Amino acid sequence: MAMSSPFLTLHLLLVLATTTMVTATTPPTAHFLGVNYGTLGDNLPPPHRGMELARSAGAAAVRFYDANATLLAAAAASGLVFVPSVPNELIPSLAASQRAADAWVAATMLPFRRSPGLSYLFVGNEVLSDPTTRSRWPRLVPAMANVERALRRHGLGRVKVSTTFSMHDLDHQNVFPPSSGVFRPDIADAVMRPLLSFLERTESYLFFDAYTYFTWSANHSIVPLPYALLEPSPGFVYHDPGTGLSYANLLDQMLDAVVAAACRIGHCGVRLALAETGWPTAGDLDQFGANVRNAATYNRNLARHLASGAGTPRRPGMRMPAMVFALFNENLKWGPGTERHWGLFYPNGTAVYEVDLTGRRPLASYPPLPPALNDRPYPGRLWCVVRTDKGPVNETAVREQAAAACADKAGLCDPVRPGGACYLPSTVTAHASYVFSAHWNSFSEDYGGCYFGGLAVETTVDPSHGSCKFPSIVLK
Repeated sequence: MAMSSPFLTLHLLLVLATTTMVTATTPPTAHFLGVNYGTLGDNLPPPHRGMELARSAGAAAVRFYDANATLLAAAAASGLVFVPSVPNELIPSLAASQRAADAWVAATMLPFRRSPGLSYLFVGNEVLSDPTTRSRWPRLVPAMANVERALRRHGLGRVKVSTTFSMHDLDHQNVFPPSSGVFRPDIADAVMRPLLSFLERTESYLFFDAYTYFTWSANHSIVPLPYALLEPSPGFVYHDPGTGLSYANLLDQMLDAVVAAACRIGHCGVRLALAETGWPTAGDLDQFGANVRNAATYNRNLARHLASGAGTPRRPGMRMPAMVFALFNENLKWGPGTERHWGLFYPNGTAVYEVDLTGRRPLASYPPLPPALNDRPYPGRLWCVVRTDKGPVNETAVREQAAAACADKAGLCDPVRPGGACYLPSTVTAHASYVFSAHWNSFSEDYGGCYFGGLAVETTVDPSHGSCKFPSIVLK
């Protein structure tokens, strides 16, 4: 999952009336709700147990971020639909050589030729959202085409080839209004147009990652929390002046922004699917709204909404493949606290909360949920300091993180140099704590927040002393 920037263009027009209009039609799609199976943890259960837990939550499918043979064998034996992935780093070689694509398919997919659950294959994950690997972008569609051709050659023509996208692939991530959705200009014609042509030609699906949590938290002062949780929002309906359509939840709005973007480049008919969606159960102090109550509410409502076949205002009756992020909390994921708290299960197999992904369980039958204690931004100032609650500080690693932070902005670390206001006490922890706070203050929406390789922690206690004043952030 890619972390999202909260700064989205917002033009809200609220009305209480519901309007209908003629909408674009799309081919019928299969419906299922599955789960993403990440493996960035050092305490995860064996694959066969993971499949048992996925089935116990009502998942119909599991999606993987690679093509690990052990995981795929467990998925094939489970009877679940399973979705392997080609790692991003293989895209250039697969694009350059049909022989390489044939060899990859023969080695990784052919052993599962007779497994009916093998129905989809992703070539890369959020490739177009990473500007540091821009050279891969023009190679994405050729790689997909070579892999699709290789699958057919090996008797696996039933497997639909796609890739995954994030809301970063929409210009300014703008979904307000949904009819203004447009792909970024650096990818719209060069990549998205041929890619959508490929998906339509092969009758595959445009798989998007759509997290209402990020869009809501960026616009929480205007967008009600129930609207993001797919709950009834009395008095709030979002009206799109471009289409005359009205929206009762934020997910439909985000999906229809993707539909608008596809239509804008001539591909209204492409079939839409959800590669990732979900809600975090915990996070850092600045990640308000991340709690068990909201996560359970969102995923339960999601399952019922998708099972109903209601579709979206722009595509009524649309049924789609979809997958919740994620099966487990993964303790080795990089970035802010939420990154390690998306799971339906703890690694020991205990459910974080009960959910039925089939969408058939009545909401009233679930046990009470814990209260949500952080639905509003923390009201005071926050600082970022070296973490000292996990045992002895690894000073070598802390020095490396501090040096990297200093390199990001000229003058950022001047106060901890000799003669600076924060030079004393001259210790690794004291200097790095100032650097971490100063960097977070300057780049709070980038670089993973207050993380620094897992060596930092947010605090509400001002670490300033004497004339040394630590920069802070204030949530809005």
